[in-house]
Amino acid sequence: MLDFAIFAVTFVIILVGAVLYLYPSSRSASGIPGLNPTEEKDGNIQDIVNQGSLHEFLACLHGQFGPVASFWFGGRPVVSLGSVDQLRQHINPNRTTDSFETMLKSLLGYRSGMGGGATEAVMRKKLYESAVNNTLKENFPLLLKLVEELVGKWKSFPKDQHTPLCAHLLGLAMKAVTQLALGDRFQNDAEVIGFRKNHEAIWSEIGKGYLDGSMEKSSIRKEHYESALAEMETVLMSVAKDRKGQRSQTAFVDALLQSNLTDRQVMEDSMVFTLAGCVITANLCIWAVHFLSTSEEVQEKLHQELEDVLGSEPVSLDKIPQLRYFQQVLNETVRTAKLTPIAAQLQENEGKVDQHIIPKETLVIYALGVVLQDADTWILPYFFDNIKGKERECHYQAKKKDVLLLTFYTTISPHFRFAYTVATVVLSTVVRQLKLHQVKGQVVEARSELVSTPKDDTWITVSKRS
Repeated sequence: MLDFAIFAVTFVIILVGAVLYLYPSSRSASGIPGLNPTEEKDGNIQDIVNQGSLHEFLACLHGQFGPVASFWFGGRPVVSLGSVDQLRQHINPNRTTDSFETMLKSLLGYRSGMGGGATEAVMRKKLYESAVNNTLKENFPLLLKLVEELVGKWKSFPKDQHTPLCAHLLGLAMKAVTQLALGDRFQNDAEVIGFRKNHEAIWSEIGKGYLDGSMEKSSIRKEHYESALAEMETVLMSVAKDRKGQRSQTAFVDALLQSNLTDRQVMEDSMVFTLAGCVITANLCIWAVHFLSTSEEVQEKLHQELEDVLGSEPVSLDKIPQLRYFQQVLNETVRTAKLTPIAAQLQENEGKVDQHIIPKETLVIYALGVVLQDADTWILPYFFDNIKGKERECHYQAKKKDVLLLTFYTTISPHFRFAYTVATVVLSTVVRQLKLHQVKGQVVEARSELVSTPKDDTWITVSKRS
């Protein structure tokens, strides 16, 4: 395992190594076009390093070899699918494995829920779906309050003041996730600050430490990471202990405690939900608000939909499904930002895509970042599409059914469902009260890892809506 800790360049590459280590597969790529190993020991790892990320590497790979392509991780072949037609052939809509959860548990060294059979996977999926639904239902007024507090702060800013989206929306995500997932203990700002400190230490070190193996070479950094992880685990165990037997069943962790999960499983699942929930929620909101600041037209269409659906009433959980343009804008945000550019599945049985045979226990990568910016599918593949005109809207709706419903199943996990609800509340509250404006001359670049995030903080200015 040390080899891929040293050579892995993204979170997904670590998953590749973990899966291939745990599930040995055939050395044959079955005639699938692709790269030969650059080095016998490391395969094409140095090629991935040279490209800067796995997403950039896959974009080049599919550009050269087409929609089905192969490369080598160490001495093992990996197959990547880079178009919607090939994804349609391979995707199993009944699959219950959450690739994001699998990724984080692999990185954290957790094993619960990863070795069970199909029945256990279905039960856990239903448990998490029910837990998220109940959490949002019971805590929706609290979510509205947290968002209103942030928007009220923005309203107090002078018109030319630069507002840092990453700092503010990550803070909102931390408050929302901790209070809704773990309960009223995190109404205390000191608890949230402690959670954020440990969260940042864990999340940043997972990426940075595995990028070049540097954490293994630095006893100070390794100790800092392990201390933060241990402290976070202790806090989550304490939360679970405190909430056992409570009459109030409003938090995500309460549903886990009511199930037949062990104390260790409850802690691990709470860790994964809070880690992933914060990062996905924050970055979905960051990119959505950033893209809105570039288009006054989209802001006005969102504002009009609020008037049509809600009138003067605040957004409610039961009305969110009726905000269809909001959903469209969030889907377009996920597409343009490549919010989760990679997914991966283990080939459980021998399969076939086009004329290519994929052997059993081969790792198959879904190059979602490539698919969601395919020029043959999207009118404006690299830009946020503000959907001007009936023809473009019809085109988008057709492609949404063709692409999003096929690819987003890999990301519509509890974390994404939670994030979409929070983002809808954020956007509805913002556009009802404010107008968003770009900061002139700002260039926003994405860092494509497990979740795509701006390389630097992103800034906007706001003005009050009359």
